[in-house]
Amino acid sequence: MDKPKATPKDFFLWAGAMIALYAGVFSFIGLVFDYINYSFPDTALNYYIDPYQSGISYEMASLIVLAPVLLIVMRIIRRSITVDPSRAEIWVRRWALFLTLFIAGATIVVDLIVLIHTFLSGEELSVRFLLKVLVVLLVMSAGFMHFMADLWGYWERKPHYARYVNYAVGALVVLTIGAGFLIIGSPASQRDYRIDEQRVGDLMQIQSQIVYSYYQPKQTLPPSLEALADPISGFIVPRDPESGASYEYKKTGSLSFELCATFTKESRTAQKYEMTRPVAYLPEGKEISNNWEHNPGRVCFDRTIDPQLYPAYPKGL
Repeated sequence: MDKPKATPKDFFLWAGAMIALYAGVFSFIGLVFDYINYSFPDTALNYYIDPYQSGISYEMASLIVLAPVLLIVMRIIRRSITVDPSRAEIWVRRWALFLTLFIAGATIVVDLIVLIHTFLSGEELSVRFLLKVLVVLLVMSAGFMHFMADLWGYWERKPHYARYVNYAVGALVVLTIGAGFLIIGSPASQRDYRIDEQRVGDLMQIQSQIVYSYYQPKQTLPPSLEALADPISGFIVPRDPESGASYEYKKTGSLSFELCATFTKESRTAQKYEMTRPVAYLPEGKEISNNWEHNPGRVCFDRTIDPQLYPAYPKGL
């Protein structure tokens, strides 16, 4: 009996299924890794990374599109095999299944090697490392068993179980994406945090301009924010990025002032603003207070200049 020949339809269905599978698995693992990194941050890092700017949005979008594509294509393939059982013997199917089994098996082996090597090397097995190893092991093991069963014809003999697997995969994708909103918040919430961080950055810029470009040369504080505008240096006093309103400034003494802004969210830890500390203009790198912790609503930051730290510029400078 002649072996069935693969048609262009068979080739592109299996090619599409494999591309959707591999890309979807990588997106799923990457998304779960991002959740783990966010939930168990590296204490060696002293700055905050916006999760929606670190690939999560792309991984979410990939899963939302690729998961249904994979399920639909695999359903079409299994339906064609049900109608014509000889389609289960075409070369493109067997190559796709064996390739997937090889990749899944090799990944499991490498995953276990990395885990054992880390343990034998005496390195610390952190929670985030163990969770990542477990995620890869579970995902690849599930894929290996699923396609091994496909190779043995199990899903053709038990088509209702195949449907259950499809439902389970769809539910897992939905739960994974939904869990992301619980872990890191919605995109709208993250946008509010970014706008608040922009406000903090604007206040830092204004503070630096007050101290280094106005007080030190003139030995007095500016009467208003408008006095900071400098067309020669190109400095323009920033405004609130959302409302467009001016930030509040008040001179509270000969050496003290306050800056006020209205925030949407409570600030994250002070550590997370370390990456946005202003760069001092002086070679000594002297700065005044950089505490920008805030609650939602209108918040004012009191600042007092130490004249010994910020003396007048030498004449001619």
